[in-house]
Amino acid sequence: MFTRFSASAAVLAAAYFSQALADPVTITDVTGREVTVEAPAKRIILGEGRQIYLLGVLEREAPFSRVVGWREDLLQADPDTYALYAGKFPELKDLPTFGGFKDGTFDVEQAAALDPDVVLMNFEAKQATEDAGYDDKLAELGIPIVYVDFREDPMAHSIQSMRIMGQLIGQEEKAEEYIGFVEQQMARVTDVLADAEFERPRVFVDRAGGYSDDCCMTFGAGNFGDYVEIVGGTNIASDILPTTFGTLNPEQIIAANPQQVIVTGGQWEAYVPGGAWVGLGPGSDMAEARSKLEALTHRTAMTGIDAVKTGEVHAIWHQFYDNPYYFVAVQRLAKWFHPELFAELDPEATLQELHERFLPVPYKPGYWVSLNEQ
Repeated sequence: MFTRFSASAAVLAAAYFSQALADPVTITDVTGREVTVEAPAKRIILGEGRQIYLLGVLEREAPFSRVVGWREDLLQADPDTYALYAGKFPELKDLPTFGGFKDGTFDVEQAAALDPDVVLMNFEAKQATEDAGYDDKLAELGIPIVYVDFREDPMAHSIQSMRIMGQLIGQEEKAEEYIGFVEQQMARVTDVLADAEFERPRVFVDRAGGYSDDCCMTFGAGNFGDYVEIVGGTNIASDILPTTFGTLNPEQIIAANPQQVIVTGGQWEAYVPGGAWVGLGPGSDMAEARSKLEALTHRTAMTGIDAVKTGEVHAIWHQFYDNPYYFVAVQRLAKWFHPELFAELDPEATLQELHERFLPVPYKPGYWVSLNEQ
C-alpha cells in the first residue's frame, strides 16, 4: 500500500487542479531521444532523489506536489538536505521509494501502480536501464522515460536538463530565470580569466577522500575535472583517465606533485559509519571537517607534495558534482586557485543568494573548508 497524503494534502491537491490540462509534448532528452509526454506532468517518479535539487528551484512552494515516488538516495547521500526539506515538507516522508535502475532493484510493477506520467532518469543509468529491459517494460505500460544529467557531463548537459525539467512541469519561465542566474554567476569567473594572465596550478581532485581505505578516486576530463580546467587549473588526471570517473595510485599523484588538492566530502554515515570522509553539507561541523581533512594529508599519496607543504588542501561538498548548483563550486575553486584575481568574489554570498532567491529551504553554512582558512 502506498500512502502519499499528509496534513498538507489539500494544498497539494489544489496545486494539481490549478494546472492547465495536459497536452502531448515532444521533448528531446540529453541522450537525443525524442519522447512524447503529457505536459505539464502531474505525476512524476524521480529516478534519483537528488533531482529534487532542481525541482526545489522550479516549484519552490510545493516541490513534491508532482512527485509520486522517488529513489531513496537523498536520505543516504545527503541527509542534511533531506532533513531541511522534510522539516518544511513532511509529506516527502510518505512518498514511496524505489531501488535503482543501475543495481537492478527498480520495481516496475510498483511504478506502474503509481500511474506516473513520466519517469525522470539520470543519463548514467541509461545503459543499465536498457540492459535490464526496464525501458521496454515501461513502454509497454505507456510510461515514458526522460533522461537528464547533472553528473556525467554537467558542463554539456546541465542547462539542457534544466530546460527539460521546466518543460516537463510547465515551468519554462522559472527555468529560464534560473538559467540566467547560473550563466551570470559562471561569467563572474570565465570573464575574469579570459582577460587575465595567470599560471595554472597542478590540481588533484580527491573524489570522496577517506570514503574507503583505497586511494585515490578522482575525476578525469569531466565533472570536477572540468571545473578545475574552467577556473584556470590543470587536472593531473585528465591525461591519465579515459573516463569521467577513475582512480590514480599514490605514485602517480606524488609524481604529478599537485599544488592544490581538492577533497570532495559529504555526510556518509549511512554508507561508511565512522569513516575518514570529510563531513560537509548544510550545518556541518567545520572544526571536525577540518580535522578530518588534515588527517587525509598523512596518506602515502600526499607524501612530499607541494599542496600539503603550502596548506593548499581544501574540501568541498561532494554533491556539487551532481546538481544544478555547480557554479558555486566553480567560484570556490577559482578563489582557491587564483585569490588575487578573485579577491572580490564571494562564493558563500552566491550560495546564500541562491537559497534566498530560488530555494525553498534556508541557507546553512558548511559546504567547504580549507587547511589555509582562506
